[in-house]
Amino acid sequence: MLKGIDPLLTPELLMHLCAMGHGEWVAVVDANFTADFLSQGKPVVRLPGHSLARVSQAVLSVFPLAFDVDAPAAYMQVCQQPAGHRTAAQQAVVELAALEGLPAERVEGVERFAFYEKIKTASLIVQSGEATAYGNALFCKGVILNLDSTVDRSPPP
Repeated sequence: MLKGIDPLLTPELLMHLCAMGHGEWVAVVDANFTADFLSQGKPVVRLPGHSLARVSQAVLSVFPLAFDVDAPAAYMQVCQQPAGHRTAAQQAVVELAALEGLPAERVEGVERFAFYEKIKTASLIVQSGEATAYGNALFCKGVILNLDSTVDRSPPP
């Protein structure tokens, strides 16, 4: 165990999240998602028994969102529903992004097949135990500036 780290974040998941660079995407998908097929050899970390919201909350606790991207968070739009329609699981993702400072209008609803294409560019897939349909989200990694302003990083005299 580590102090201050969400216990849902396994060593494997932390390793992959830490290795990701600015502009890379992580997908948090539901239990029914075809993660292995669409991963194309990229890592798939499974956290069964946990909702999309809970897994997204854990990921976002250590994962900075990219504010230089128009929509650094996205969810799979429910087919044959008007734009802006969200399931409870999707709404939870929008609310979690808002807690990170991202306004709802910058969380994109992505059509199902376009979402599958976008997943192919993700560096990591985290499969939750979310049982509701369309319980899938994407997050783009940003940068952390000024990690510790109390440390003097100037070269020695």
